[in-house]
Amino acid sequence: MTDLFLWAAFPYACVAVAVVGFAWRLGPARRTVGSRSSQFLEGRALFWGSVPWHHAILCVLAAHLGAVLFPGAFGRLLGDPRRLALAEMTGLALGGASVAACAVLAARRLGSARLRVTTTPPDVAVLALLLLQVATGVYVAATLRWGSVWYLHTAVPWLRSLAHLSPEVELVALLPPAVKIHALSAFALLALAPYSRLVHAVVAPVSYLWRAPQVVVWNRRRGARAA
Repeated sequence: MTDLFLWAAFPYACVAVAVVGFAWRLGPARRTVGSRSSQFLEGRALFWGSVPWHHAILCVLAAHLGAVLFPGAFGRLLGDPRRLALAEMTGLALGGASVAACAVLAARRLGSARLRVTTTPPDVAVLALLLLQVATGVYVAATLRWGSVWYLHTAVPWLRSLAHLSPEVELVALLPPAVKIHALSAFALLALAPYSRLVHAVVAPVSYLWRAPQVVVWNRRRGARAA
């Protein structure tokens, strides 16, 4: 019964919560959509956390989604031992960069009194889940050899079975605990995403193409002279 809840009911519940949340944030509450940038409050740590985070995590997500959408192509790609070893090393490096960047972002946000004021409980939960997600991913990549292959033959069929509304619980029920935590935290993160600042990830900034230029002018020196 526990396996049925975790690997069948829980993913569908998270997707349903996410759909409702995204419909609300992109509909009636569209004006609240945004990343609520904190760069004006602190920018140095943001650069060292945000830039490597976005580059690394986007590559990792692309690989995960690519394997789900094109399992045959990924199977042929990983069929060669040299390409498999290269994929494993690349994934581990990207995962390590994601962990380091996420840790910098977490320390920045929770370590600054000014930033804590602008941080909501869902933002803290999402940040914790992101750190858990990338940390377990790196642990799996470092301790379970050839994880990309068994991901292709266990997790991918399970995810595709969820999409076909016929979840094959037995595919993931016997996986190691770290892999289970990694999978469950991914769905929990999906459920919380629309209720936090992470919602900006699904909104393409197309309007920036025709938005009037905005110029930020600092007048600290002028104010100091006037005083």
